[in-house]
Amino acid sequence: MNIIILSFAMLVVLAGISAVAVYVVAKKFHVEEDPRIDLVNACLPGANCGGCGFPGCRALAETIVKQGNLEGLNCPPGGSECMQNIASVLGVETVVEEPKIAVIRCSGTKLNSPKTVNFEGLQSCRFSNNLYTGDAGCPQGCLGLGDCVRSCQFDAMYMNEETGLPTILDDKCVACGVCVTACPRAVIELRLKGKKDRRIFVSCINKEKGVMAKKHCSVACIACTKCQKACTFDAITIENNLAYIDFEKCKLCRKCTTECPTNAILEVNFPVRKTTES
Repeated sequence: MNIIILSFAMLVVLAGISAVAVYVVAKKFHVEEDPRIDLVNACLPGANCGGCGFPGCRALAETIVKQGNLEGLNCPPGGSECMQNIASVLGVETVVEEPKIAVIRCSGTKLNSPKTVNFEGLQSCRFSNNLYTGDAGCPQGCLGLGDCVRSCQFDAMYMNEETGLPTILDDKCVACGVCVTACPRAVIELRLKGKKDRRIFVSCINKEKGVMAKKHCSVACIACTKCQKACTFDAITIENNLAYIDFEKCKLCRKCTTECPTNAILEVNFPVRKTTES
């Protein structure tokens, strides 16, 4: 009986010592958290998508409070209203960023770029990218296996059975950039949404020379420079056999699209051009 009582007493003493030690350590290393972090975090959407460049909304809130301003910081899903609310909480100036949207820079549909092989391995773009060039042979084109769609937390994209390419839903895309990261070939890009939701971009990333690019896709860019010569705003550059339109410089004049001999340049949400009857 004495042994049992002694053992119990020792356990009580050890528990007391441990409790005191934990209390002392907690007091010594306690860090007072700025209460504004909770206020800023409450303004954020809680998506934890990583579009801001941080691992979660809480991390962004901590960075904003620590930095003391919104310069270089943004929450794509929350948009301008979210950032204005945060600015009000902190009493700082709002940094307004133009809304962006994800675009698919590939037009290698089943019609434009017919299959030459059939991949039967793991249905993952990241996996297949390490094994072969693609069903139609384009070394940079969309693999069509849906890694981007599976990564989207906002149901803003789906695999189009007719084209074999992902389709982005404009009204749901928040430009978080997760799909951009998920694509192993950098087919997806975040671009300015544009006035009236209008955009112009080269829907091709094939860097092969013209003949080979056309062999793999009928609407591939062949770097003919016609679009570049037509642009009066220096918005188009040609590099590595590929044209690129700078969305910061582009004025949406549409001159380049009529010059492109392969229809590699897409114009989105524009009115149909009037045709002149002969």
